[in-house]
Amino acid sequence: MHVVFLHGPPAVGKHTVGVRLAATTGLPLFHNHLAVDVAASLFAFGTPGFNRMRATIWRAAFAEAAAGGQSFIFTFNPERTVDPALIDDLAGCVRDRGGRVHFVQLVCSRQGLLQRMGNASRTRFGKLVDAARFGELERAGAFTFPPLPTPLLVVDTEALTADAAAARIALAVATAEAAR
Repeated sequence: MHVVFLHGPPAVGKHTVGVRLAATTGLPLFHNHLAVDVAASLFAFGTPGFNRMRATIWRAAFAEAAAGGQSFIFTFNPERTVDPALIDDLAGCVRDRGGRVHFVQLVCSRQGLLQRMGNASRTRFGKLVDAARFGELERAGAFTFPPLPTPLLVVDTEALTADAAAARIALAVATAEAAR
């Protein structure tokens, strides 16, 4: 059992690449907005109730998937409303059951992020779509987060199409899994 943990800033292409990776590998995609949307139905983003509920959903998903031997793809935007210890907890749920977590960092220039920010596809999940608001949040430190574990792979989503990025990630994960 393994988790492909795609992470990067807003508008870097986590969902887009995740969808292509799911199609390539046959693994289900657990997009982080699934938990965000549930928590936001009851609590305002970033409030203690929201943060606890989102963390509970993520923990349950990781624990149940690990217990059932279900590999999957997860997307994550490192930002300050997430307790950094939660990442270790999620990875621990998987490792405690003999699974592995493959961290894959997606990167893109700031200009690229700003250009993608207004894409209509981002509204589907209630994502941040206002470049000016992104700048305000960025200046306020909203995307400040300790470094995640060393990634298996760093993918520049401006240099590669989503299909090419997914193919590269699939190969790296398959190679890492075969080496185990």
